[in-house]
Amino acid sequence: MNLKKSFILPFLFSFSLYSEYFNISNNLLNTLIAFYAFYLLFTLNKKELFIAGFITSICWFYWIGYSFIYYDLVYLIPFVLIGIGLLYAILFYFIGYFHSYLYRFFTIVLFSYIEPFGFNWFKIELLFINSYIGITKIEFILFLLSVIFFISFLEKKKFWYLLFSSFLILGLILFNNLNYRSIPKLELKIDMISTNLDQEKKWLKQYRKNIINQNIKYIQNAIEKKYDIVILPETAFPIPLNLYKDIYNRLKVLSKNITIITGGLEYKDNGYYNSTYLFYKNSVQTAQKVVLVPFGEKIPFPQFITNWINKTFYNNASDYKVAYHPTTFTINNIKFRNAICYEATTDKIYKNLDTSYVIAISNNGWFTPSIEPTLQKLLLKYYAKKYNLVIYSVTNQSQSFIITH
Repeated sequence: MNLKKSFILPFLFSFSLYSEYFNISNNLLNTLIAFYAFYLLFTLNKKELFIAGFITSICWFYWIGYSFIYYDLVYLIPFVLIGIGLLYAILFYFIGYFHSYLYRFFTIVLFSYIEPFGFNWFKIELLFINSYIGITKIEFILFLLSVIFFISFLEKKKFWYLLFSSFLILGLILFNNLNYRSIPKLELKIDMISTNLDQEKKWLKQYRKNIINQNIKYIQNAIEKKYDIVILPETAFPIPLNLYKDIYNRLKVLSKNITIITGGLEYKDNGYYNSTYLFYKNSVQTAQKVVLVPFGEKIPFPQFITNWINKTFYNNASDYKVAYHPTTFTINNIKFRNAICYEATTDKIYKNLDTSYVIAISNNGWFTPSIEPTLQKLLLKYYAKKYNLVIYSVTNQSQSFIITH
């Protein structure tokens, strides 16, 4: 067993993520490293892949346990990390169970569809986001074939294997460069507010007034600077905003001068929604979250298990309520698909898409400081490219940005 390669593979699988984090990403280097990563995925044995899968998952998801700090569940963090590590270790082991390249080809493709407990952030195609290779399934499949041909060349020393591998790679690079459709630039002037609210303080009553007043100042400053739209992050108002009529009505009045998009809780149907509020020309529209975060906003188990977990670990808290369909806002005759945090990184929120513009609001305070905002950014780049979108990403405790496909 080659332990050295078991440690090299996690480095290769994580390189594009951490190079983005340190702002040193390079398309050529990412392409070469991705190729070597899949070369090892095809050639390591199952025990080596088991170790590599465990380490890779920790490199990608060490931050998941951070949120437990705010529930006084710190003691669970090691168990969470070990559980996540073992889950992906088993998946990698399954890929390497047989040495057959055909078997591994099909299991790697299958692996790209697997979302354990509805959590889809280990998207293997992310290795290609900042590279010369595209992210569609057909491009992924052809890339895997190019790796197989290259391995066959090394084993059999037949030149035509290398020729086929090179031909596929060059074709993929050319196709990726040609596969581009322009999106009209918006004439709207948009103020994207990055807040820096500490997660521990955000939900405490003694800080609520200051948070709300600061949000109002952001909006008033945007009005003074003649912005058309001001966007605040997910739950920027950490209250069921529809029940606080004084603040609700004040935002309606301010919306006569500027369109306001902000996150906040919404209480209706005997439960709480994580919602986006659109205050537009003295009117209000809300969009409820469609896809909840597994283990964060919902427990992805049968109800009797969910009830036990909520009672044991979350003080009898209930899962958030969920909407059934994504919402599209219309502002100045321009349509924007709404997305709240995690759901912006899922296919479901882009169903029946009738626009090229998305407003995605997030609260990354649960997981900072960590690479979580960087991973989220790469995922948003993936979906922007997949669906040919411009995404306006507005966040708490990380940088806001505009992503073009």
